[in-house]
Amino acid sequence: MSGHSKWASIKHSKGKADKQRSKIFSKLSKEISVAAKLGDKDPNMNPRLRSAIQAARSANMPKDNIERAIDKSSVNNETNFENLRYEGFGPDKIAVIVEALTDNKNRTASNIRTIFQKSGGNLGTQGSASHNFKQLGIIKIDKKEISDEKIFELAIESGADECSSNKNFHEIQCEINEIYNVKKKLETVIVNFISTEIEWVPLNSVDITKGREDSAIEFLETLEDDDDVQNVFSNVNFGDR
Repeated sequence: MSGHSKWASIKHSKGKADKQRSKIFSKLSKEISVAAKLGDKDPNMNPRLRSAIQAARSANMPKDNIERAIDKSSVNNETNFENLRYEGFGPDKIAVIVEALTDNKNRTASNIRTIFQKSGGNLGTQGSASHNFKQLGIIKIDKKEISDEKIFELAIESGADECSSNKNFHEIQCEINEIYNVKKKLETVIVNFISTEIEWVPLNSVDITKGREDSAIEFLETLEDDDDVQNVFSNVNFGDR
């Protein structure tokens, strides 16, 4: 399994805790609104919106919240969100990529820089960390939806490059420009998806100094807790945690 999945698994197990729920809903609502604003408001005609809605359903976000987020895209025409990427190094020089969706890039940059500095790390320039990663299309499906054997067969038929399973979910990998073509074929069999995203997958995972794992997790969680941050990727390896 790819190294990035260690962190993904930790996030998945914690992600549905009640204390995180409102923050997750807020991020999902923002993504739904932006996707609806940039494309068709019909999810069948807008792959990004369809994926955002499916992710919201996987997080048990109420239908009313989803509909409000779509409606907000029409009402809130004055607010323009930008997709931004920040790169840097955290505790023990782990490489980190942060994706943000913000209406105030000065605020976001300042907040993220502060989080890096407090961890003993530093924010770098674009390209400083991303050469440690490869961008891939990643589709996650709950284990309850389909068996290991059937998802493997379906992934091959859909044109995916790789398929793996852990105790929580199946993960399908493909080239980024093929993600929605692969997803469309998967949708002929599967209804519910955890997420469909372009992710930064580390080329090589880095082991963290023994006893420093909690510091790394706290740093990554603090980044994810920022309201403007949508995704955090790292090349850290948490072993069997």
